[in-house]
Amino acid sequence: MPSDRSDIDRRLRTWRIVMLCSMGLLIGALYYFQIIHGDSYIKLATGNRLRFVRFAPSRGNIYDRNGAPLATNIRTFDIMGYPLDLEKEQLVSKTSEILNKHGIPLTSEEIKNTVKRQYWAPYRVVRVVSNLTLTQMVDLIADPEFPPQLFPVPVWRRTYPSGALTANVTGYVAEISEDELKSKREGDYVGGDLIGKAGIEFSYESLLRGMPGEESIEVDARGRRVQEIDFKSPVKGKDIYLTLDLGAQRLSADLMKENRGSVVVLDVETGAVLVLYTAPSYDNNPLAWGVSAREWKSLLKDPERPMLDRSIAGVYPPASTFKPLVALSALEEGAITPKTTYFCGGSFQLGGRAFRCWKRGGHGTIGLKEALSQSCDVYFYQTGIKVGIDRLTRWGQKLGVGNLTGIDIPGELSGNRAGREWKEKVVKEVWYQGDTVNYSIGQGFLLMTPIQIARMYAVFANGGNLITPHLYRGEMVPPQKLNLSKNHIKTIHEGLVNVIKRGTGWRAGTFGVTVAGKTGTAQNAHGPDHALFAGYAPADKPRYVAVAVIEAGEHGSSAAAPIVGEVLAYLVGHDSLK
Repeated sequence: MPSDRSDIDRRLRTWRIVMLCSMGLLIGALYYFQIIHGDSYIKLATGNRLRFVRFAPSRGNIYDRNGAPLATNIRTFDIMGYPLDLEKEQLVSKTSEILNKHGIPLTSEEIKNTVKRQYWAPYRVVRVVSNLTLTQMVDLIADPEFPPQLFPVPVWRRTYPSGALTANVTGYVAEISEDELKSKREGDYVGGDLIGKAGIEFSYESLLRGMPGEESIEVDARGRRVQEIDFKSPVKGKDIYLTLDLGAQRLSADLMKENRGSVVVLDVETGAVLVLYTAPSYDNNPLAWGVSAREWKSLLKDPERPMLDRSIAGVYPPASTFKPLVALSALEEGAITPKTTYFCGGSFQLGGRAFRCWKRGGHGTIGLKEALSQSCDVYFYQTGIKVGIDRLTRWGQKLGVGNLTGIDIPGELSGNRAGREWKEKVVKEVWYQGDTVNYSIGQGFLLMTPIQIARMYAVFANGGNLITPHLYRGEMVPPQKLNLSKNHIKTIHEGLVNVIKRGTGWRAGTFGVTVAGKTGTAQNAHGPDHALFAGYAPADKPRYVAVAVIEAGEHGSSAAAPIVGEVLAYLVGHDSLK
């Protein structure tokens, strides 16, 4: 009996060990299949059952103020595939061979990189080849060797009819980067999507983009379609209209010819931008369709700097176009009156240094309005000294000098208002009266962008309101009232009218419209002087303010003034036809 009991206990122990081992094996297997290789099997299962095709929306069109298209879409085709299929080396090599056979030079490595860049989930479609014409697409899929795992999808591609003429305004779209993907979590973006990179395309991405669509289908183990599970149509982006006048923009380009520089035109009351031309420029069409790293690098390193928007990011000494602000600050501060005169003998002596007037023989005894019309440097040397740099910079800030204008495209620079504190901080020197003398004629450390100068002149044109430039017709920031003396504004205005009637800017008034404005010739450390002109028209009831800056143009009176005069005449003339 004891031996039987012992035998039973031994058998039970054996069964316990067997059971424990079996459970251990089962747990190990579950861990192996569900934890270690769970993702692989889920991927295989999903890959055999579900497929998702994402349809990019058609972006909203961009038009100028008259309805001329600046950015539109055309239909092209992409060849798509699924990462699950494209992970197979044999398919990648075969795809590369068939593409090369049909004149599309893509290596296996390039295809792998393309898939990797867009990879989000193994069952979501990725783009293998972009921007095929209908002929190319038909030629490819008609080839018997074309992989059945790949398929064409019609897509919309961005095109810019005016190209380089408005590239700085419209900007361009390109494939979203990894950094942008991380920062756009709320925007339903995935790898391979196109996104606004500059200009209006960037600023109004949320309006222009639209909503992507998607189709989910069930397939069998061989990837053949079984049934559609869900379909959501893409929603086109919103069309937007700009304040830009394409005709005036084109005229500005024609008048600038081969020169470097910019032309800016604003509505003096609303800040609407009618011209924002920069030269040289770049064709944004290739950027929207894709350029190589070498081509992109070459564009960035071009010594002519075509991607620099000189209208909002080119910084120049404003030269004599700054004199009306000096005059206004002196009048507002009581440093001079409209009847104050100074004697100009051709130079102004300060300490042991003589600061010369542009007119060697001098202007004689001269008053404020005549000093503006004849651009007498000596008058403004003495006026600036009387006002002082602290008050000059304070008034400069009030009229937007050294501040961003707030225009609704990226890339604007603020220039440099300079002044006592700035010089001590940056140059590590105290401010001298000689610095104030240079400052008073718009030279020295002072730097402004063309759009800042235009904004400043709009204050003289509209009676004392500071406007905010804008390109989108649906956006407008109310002007800021500066509470300036109407009499002082009138005095400046009359002086600017005389610049055209009998002064240095007479060429601006030869196009059939009355103009008020000021010439400027800015010193250039890298070559001939820059030419500037700022003015507005019609002089009796100002509607538009314009600025032209020509790098190395030498003389504002002969190089820049006629451009501003003709562009203003074009816009005023077209207003009368409406």
